[in-house]
Amino acid sequence: MRVANVAGRLSIVVGDPDELRAVDVANASGGLFSSDPQAVYDRWDEFTAWAASLAAPAGEPFALSDLGSPVTWPRQIFAIGLNYREHADESGFERPDTEPPVFTKFASSITGPYATVDLPAGGHTDWEVELVAVLGRTASRVDEDQALSYLAGYTIGQDLSERKLQMAATPPQFSLGKSYPGFAPLGPWLVTLDEFADPDDLQLCCAVDGEELQTGRTSEMIFPVAALVAKLSAAATLLPGDIIFTGTPSGVGLGRTPQRWLAPGEVLESRIEGIGTMCQQLR
Repeated sequence: MRVANVAGRLSIVVGDPDELRAVDVANASGGLFSSDPQAVYDRWDEFTAWAASLAAPAGEPFALSDLGSPVTWPRQIFAIGLNYREHADESGFERPDTEPPVFTKFASSITGPYATVDLPAGGHTDWEVELVAVLGRTASRVDEDQALSYLAGYTIGQDLSERKLQMAATPPQFSLGKSYPGFAPLGPWLVTLDEFADPDDLQLCCAVDGEELQTGRTSEMIFPVAALVAKLSAAATLLPGDIIFTGTPSGVGLGRTPQRWLAPGEVLESRIEGIGTMCQQLR
């Protein structure tokens, strides 16, 4: 199932890529569920049971520009650093072995999958395509072998990073440099895990103006998604609708020689196998 925010309303996306349609959940359920895309995560089990009972809903056509973030105001955002070995190497940090580095992005940085993002003047803004896991149940001290059952699904995220601000303090202030407005694009929708042949092995790619700069597979993570959920829930209670940025593969601008940064007028494209594509116009 693909769950989307279409023009600010909770929707289920149906149809083929050439003919996508949106089923408005509030209307289709007769008001059983709210139109608020964020509210559904608190009733995720009930929602998925209801959605499974729908009989081939027709839906209505929509424009990609109508899509907003499938998660609008999570109570908590967790982000994982250095979760791919080659990315740790290119960043100049030691590879983590027993514990993943964890930081946050502030919720005000979230934007939709086709939004325009303003770059900070004089900054060094970098790209980081990431698989984002979305919680569908409260998770506290969960076992790794059960961890994926606590997820609503996956979406695509960009952990846009202003490196000057990120590295301005000692130790680096990761969260602030990654939380400018629009620095957390999410989308184009959430995909439930049953849609993937192997939810632990998905290709992810990032391109700028059509030039592919990052490519990798989520099977290359040092800490797989289930391990991240288990480790995070051992220290904090994860709430429905919370999100986890799970790390980025190598190929970021920081690790290039010469270093490369995003510029106004460029187009940033992010793709993950089985989920789709999102695209940001930069200015």
